[in-house]
Amino acid sequence: MLGRMLKTISVGVLVLGALTVTASANDFAPQITKEMNEKIKPWLSDPAVVDAVKAQNAKTAGLSDADIDKLDKQWRAEAKSGGGPLVNEVMGNALSAFLKGKKDAAGGLYSEIFVMDAKGLNVGASDVTSDYMQGDEGKWQKTYPVGPDAMFIDDVEYDESSKAFQSQVSATVVDPATGKAIGAVTVGVNVEKL
Repeated sequence: MLGRMLKTISVGVLVLGALTVTASANDFAPQITKEMNEKIKPWLSDPAVVDAVKAQNAKTAGLSDADIDKLDKQWRAEAKSGGGPLVNEVMGNALSAFLKGKKDAAGGLYSEIFVMDAKGLNVGASDVTSDYMQGDEGKWQKTYPVGPDAMFIDDVEYDESSKAFQSQVSATVVDPATGKAIGAVTVGVNVEKL
């Protein structure tokens, strides 16, 4: 009995080790790129996304770094306590409802979706993020400032909340009327469902 248990544990460690090697190399990049180009990018030009990002850009254009830090601290505290004015405002808006619909329609392939403005602040989200300011992370830094065609695929990691291995893919949100970058989107893709 003990021998069989040890053999099972050893096989489990080997399987987990194989997933870790795959995760760091992100062998899923071709499938994730295809998902972004064929399924996600088409709805990024929807007025629900574009209008919400443009409206927030107008609202947040004058924010200082200190203002953003204050909002981020407020968001983090509200996220930990289960809600508050800032979290409720974002999570209760039309864009968040739109993103929740996209996540639900994907049948478990997407673990989260959130859209950021030109400052890297959350505009809408399918699920509450741990922070409000994404502008200091690769998901925003490697998309919006880079330009309209930018896409960034992060490493595969185990996501505690969804209990699945996921990779975040991010892309620039573009105003279809001008062709200019206005924000960014991040989608957590459950690589086990690709």
